[in-house]
Amino acid sequence: MGILVLVIAGCGCVVWADRGGPRWARVAAALTLGAGNALRSTKRSRRRQEGFIGGDNGGNGGGDGC
Repeated sequence: MGILVLVIAGCGCVVWADRGGPRWARVAAALTLGAGNALRSTKRSRRRQEGFIGGDNGGNGGGDGC
């Protein structure tokens, strides 16, 4: 529940900073965007690792022959 509140507050700071909010809102927005980019890149690297570890499954999403 607390994480959801932080995410919503971070999104609010991004919008407010885009409209010229105070310095602390711009800092919070930068932190929010940075955390989002970090999570996105982590997800990409995991996907790449899973692809290399799992090998080539023929592109059918599971290798079950369907």
